[in-house]
Amino acid sequence: MYKQNLTPHLALQKIKQYCAYQERSHFETKNKLFEYGLKPSEVDNILATLIEENFLNEERFATLFAGGKFRIKHWGKVKIKYELQQHKVSIYNIKKALQQIDEDEYLQALEKICKKYYTPLKGKQIEKNYKTKTYLQQKGFELDLINQTLKKIVV
Repeated sequence: MYKQNLTPHLALQKIKQYCAYQERSHFETKNKLFEYGLKPSEVDNILATLIEENFLNEERFATLFAGGKFRIKHWGKVKIKYELQQHKVSIYNIKKALQQIDEDEYLQALEKICKKYYTPLKGKQIEKNYKTKTYLQQKGFELDLINQTLKKIVV
């Protein structure tokens, strides 16, 4: 990692711009501050200031992250949860973020993705089912929902 040696004041100004540009997790912000060459006590003080001034908000980050990954990348809840865990987001905020995803919208998206992937596949039904299940699991959808959706589609 490239280390800069910034003063705490300059680092605070720079990290405020970093956080204002898009929502950031505490974890990635903390890593960025260490890249600036700050001491742990300085990093903690700057993080406290960012939270106080509402530049950082873990719940807001988790909710926007989950919503965006679902709507734009069509990720399932399993994958979203895993990625939020990689950002060191608390279990409470992960659950809250996943609850924000509308269940009907989620099931409709799963069905649409399932149809789009399943339909053009060639081969026996068992092979098509296997490939579709594998694909949807990689996208982060739950196996029981995948099975229910496949039963609906393959009639």
